[in-house]
Amino acid sequence: MSKGISYQNKDILFKSLSELYEDVTLDVFGLKGFPKIKELLPNDFPEVTADGNRSDTVFQLEDGSILMLEYESSTRFVENHLKYIGYAHRISKRYFQKEKDIKKIRIVVIYTSDVAKASEELNIGDLNITSKAILLSEYNGDAIMEKLMMKIDEDEPLTHEELFKLSIIPLMHSKKDRNELIHDSIELAKHIQNEYEQIQVIAGILTATDKFIDDKYARKVKEWLKMTKVGRAFEEEKREAVEKAKKEQAKKTAKSLLGVLSPKLIAEATGLDIEEVEKLKEA
Repeated sequence: MSKGISYQNKDILFKSLSELYEDVTLDVFGLKGFPKIKELLPNDFPEVTADGNRSDTVFQLEDGSILMLEYESSTRFVENHLKYIGYAHRISKRYFQKEKDIKKIRIVVIYTSDVAKASEELNIGDLNITSKAILLSEYNGDAIMEKLMMKIDEDEPLTHEELFKLSIIPLMHSKKDRNELIHDSIELAKHIQNEYEQIQVIAGILTATDKFIDDKYARKVKEWLKMTKVGRAFEEEKREAVEKAKKEQAKKTAKSLLGVLSPKLIAEATGLDIEEVEKLKEA
């Protein structure tokens, strides 16, 4: 059982998921009327501890509302929805503190093939919480994978909806066990010609199966992701962002020392060139 993936800006998985889900609607799963997904949001809220007590995936939709997309494999409806209340509280509190605004929150629960029926409303008096259920027990993962495999073998591009579906095939009904289905889905995704789409789908699979995937295999896949051209580009971008942040901090420190220490000592203390320190004096 995975301990959970921590998504940070500049992370390979975070960026890939952003691209996979962007502009996707949930109409493909029968949920009509939902706005398109605008962007993926970090789910590591400050109030959430490191015990995995966080929403699985959080999005901002085009209408400004927030979508909590949850993955569940049990029928513990009451326990799960009480958990969602906690997530919604943290999200609402964060946005109110930052923007003095209460965001509308939507909850969609993707149930694995283990669940054949699910309730969508929990009423506990003055507080009522509702969700929209997607039952993957109603989807034939083997048939969908076969269809996508034929398209990939013939080098046909996959639609955005098909890429999204491929990312959650491991949670659909199948004759295979889940670990085998996870493995086969990732191996199929590796054959997608467009490397960006390839990485996006694998990131989606890792996210959708985060609660179920074997830790050892998940680590192996993440290492493979880092070795790809796209993964190396993301890692380089992350390093550049870190270096830029360090440089900006060094400049701030240097500015605070101007008039106190000589340019040479400031350069030695901050790691900046003497020429850079001299330019700060002129700025």
